[in-house]
Amino acid sequence: MREYQQFYIDGQWVDPLNPAALDVEDPRTERVSGHIANGSAADVDRAVAAARRAFPSWSRSTKEDRLALLQAIQAEYQTRAGDLAAAVSEEMGAPPRLAAGPQVNLGLAHLATAIDVLTKFEFDEQRGSTMLIKEPIGVCGLITPWNWPLNQIAVKVYPALATGCTMVLKPSEVAPYSAQIFTEILAAAGVPAGVFNMVFGDGQGVGAAISAHPDIDMVSFTGSTRAGVEIARAAAPTVKRVSQELGGKSPNIVLDDEAFAKSVTAGVTTMMLNSGQSCNAPSRMLVPHSRMDEAIEIARRVGSGVAVGDPEVKTAIGPVASRAQFDKIQRLIGAGLAEGATLVVGGVGRPDGMDTGYFVKPTVFANVTNDMAIAREEIFGPVLCILGYDDVDHAVEIANDTDYGLAGYVSAADLDQARAVARRIRAGSVAINHAFDIAAPFGGYKRSGNGREWGNFGFDEYLEVKAALGYAP
Repeated sequence: MREYQQFYIDGQWVDPLNPAALDVEDPRTERVSGHIANGSAADVDRAVAAARRAFPSWSRSTKEDRLALLQAIQAEYQTRAGDLAAAVSEEMGAPPRLAAGPQVNLGLAHLATAIDVLTKFEFDEQRGSTMLIKEPIGVCGLITPWNWPLNQIAVKVYPALATGCTMVLKPSEVAPYSAQIFTEILAAAGVPAGVFNMVFGDGQGVGAAISAHPDIDMVSFTGSTRAGVEIARAAAPTVKRVSQELGGKSPNIVLDDEAFAKSVTAGVTTMMLNSGQSCNAPSRMLVPHSRMDEAIEIARRVGSGVAVGDPEVKTAIGPVASRAQFDKIQRLIGAGLAEGATLVVGGVGRPDGMDTGYFVKPTVFANVTNDMAIAREEIFGPVLCILGYDDVDHAVEIANDTDYGLAGYVSAADLDQARAVARRIRAGSVAINHAFDIAAPFGGYKRSGNGREWGNFGFDEYLEVKAALGYAP
């Protein structure tokens, strides 16, 4: 049983001002696996005050100072990789290979990227007689989700540190264990007092206090569009910057060519990764009407082969992270059946032989139309929708007919045709044949948010630009 009953504020582990606790559940067993302190607005006030005191000094630190800190964090992170993997498995049910692999390694890869970007980053740029000066924005409130917990902490904390900001982190109360260990890593690495602070708590208490706090200059939030709207409202009176990475309903346009079978296979496999709990998951697969039957047979074969909850199977998926998430997914699977979509594989309920844990059957629907609830709402589980299209123009029209715009995918043998289609998808990133680039900007159009994370684009979110006119004669 894990007991994390303190916060990290001003370089020390401190007790909450108003002691209260939250249960943390292991989604594999549906049992409480530990407790965390539940913070309050008063705890946020303490953390923000510490960050505000630390800002004048840290904001004037040199690039060399910041690089040294990031490199120290890198060394500590590597020594705690096993602890981080165990925490991720316990808090959100990731199978051991996923936890020790992508879940932990993305946090390390973003750190290496931040070090590389900072090494080359220019904070001053002269244009004629004017000097453009990029300065840290100030005290940042960082609110992170549970689905890729280390990834999302990494893409906020590292750029904030690298640009000279100070911060208060509120990790997800659903998946707080990895955040505790991450905080221990930063403390061991020697982060100066007050530069990084961490307060556990829920959205109504700690999240709302961070969003509205007058001494926080910027809020970076990853999570649902609904919560993002509330954060923006709370932040508006103080006119602070709000950077949001929100929901998605990403299209995957599979073109009609010789790579069709390979493309459908990749689309199903990618959708199931992390039990479908990725905001950029390719959840709407678009295939030609003329090849719908072929796509169904491929999806049935691939979907039926996805193992659930078996740690001995390399590609096995785990449970979804909570009862609330499980219930939402079951509701939407039921809605798909009621609306007349063709159930290819999966369906309501747990997989056979599983009576405990928030395990969801890998599910594929075909003959989905874009007005169905399963095509409109973000399901956030291992549920794929296959829609038909007449021609490429029709496919692009369907792809863009969504409230979201976080990601898109184009799968094809012909790279030139894929490039042309990728340019027409209205989304923050479009992956051709499921390509991946950790230095590429990540963020959305429309109700998927604003701002960008990852690589050098992530640095810009934490910087103000000052124009010093007449700086040069």
